[in-house]
Amino acid sequence: MTDNNGAAYKRIVLKLSGEALAGPQGFGIDPSSAEVIAKRVKQIYDMGVQVAIVIGAGNLWRGATGVSRGMEQSTADHMGMIGTVMNGLALQDALEREGVTTRVQTAVQMNAVAEPYIRLRAIRHLEKGRVVIITGGTGNPYFTTDTAAALRAMEINADIVIKATKVNGVYSADPKKDATAVRFAALSYEEVIAGKYEVMDMTAFTLCQENRMPILVVDFWSGDDLIQAVQGNHDVGTIIQP
Repeated sequence: MTDNNGAAYKRIVLKLSGEALAGPQGFGIDPSSAEVIAKRVKQIYDMGVQVAIVIGAGNLWRGATGVSRGMEQSTADHMGMIGTVMNGLALQDALEREGVTTRVQTAVQMNAVAEPYIRLRAIRHLEKGRVVIITGGTGNPYFTTDTAAALRAMEINADIVIKATKVNGVYSADPKKDATAVRFAALSYEEVIAGKYEVMDMTAFTLCQENRMPILVVDFWSGDDLIQAVQGNHDVGTIIQP
């Protein structure tokens, strides 16, 4: 791990959707996609940033699909939590092959494959220069991995939550449908709520607002946007803060 090289943040929580691992087919785990993610994470890791990753499971299972067919919400959500562990292991493998020491922690205990999530242990791993992949959501049904990202960011004293998307920030309208849509460089929590901009689910967003945790929405896949955002360049992405 190199010395801090122009990074604006010392410790981040990177929120990745499960779909990021899916590849062009839109489902499952694509090793090529995992490799691309690992290379991008390594770029900010090499800047000296302490990186914790919270990953979803939408590429493997969507609880809403099960619930719509009559499945109990708790069962559907627990299946999703298990899916995040599978994604975490795939991402760990890709990162380790890039030479990045990694630990997978899970809120749903699976001692044979991952460490239990323990706040102080996660912090210690980060301080030792390891990327920590935090899986299993919050360990409770009815909460999304967005909420898990917000919660873990508070627990490990992260400087910011980076929401990795396919869009370069928050826009005044859908830029794919409205050519006049404008990207916001910065927004307050109140402006996001007033504008009804979709950033995170409301539980996660409110948690960040109440604890004054900044959120950075950035296009994870576009050029060096992630690096620029981590360096504090507001020409990319959207920063949401007090």
